[in-house]
Amino acid sequence: MTDADLKNHLEAAEKSPKQIAAAVSGLSDRTLRYKPNPNKWCILEVLAHLADMELLYAYRMRQMLADKNPVIAPIDQDDWARNLHYTEESAPELVALYGLNRHHNLQLLRRLQPGDLDKSAYHPELQHNVTLAEYVEKMGTHGANHLQQIERLKREAQS
Repeated sequence: MTDADLKNHLEAAEKSPKQIAAAVSGLSDRTLRYKPNPNKWCILEVLAHLADMELLYAYRMRQMLADKNPVIAPIDQDDWARNLHYTEESAPELVALYGLNRHHNLQLLRRLQPGDLDKSAYHPELQHNVTLAEYVEKMGTHGANHLQQIERLKREAQS
């Protein structure tokens, strides 16, 4: 990853919490809880997912940077949504948590030393090492992908 790529990914990652916050600001409870079908997530669940994944990114990136031969613990995001009762969360709190943890993660990434982006952890589901560079790229796109999902759910909830 070039310095320019890193800068672009970090800038995209930094914009995401503000974009998500703007997208959900003032939404009714009905819209926040609208599900296109029982097996799909509502906006509230997407917000909880974003907040939890930021915690997961924080831990995994710190494992890569600080530990010797780290191994990532896989998760099932649908199990998390169901078993952690995402629909009982507060949308404003989730948006704030996502923003704060993303900010904290970006602060860490802006302190990277040469070679840090090549550090990695073994991912048992993928059966290979994933690098910090891959996680930085993922952070740059993850929120944007869910922003599109939120916008689609808002449109569907209004029709």
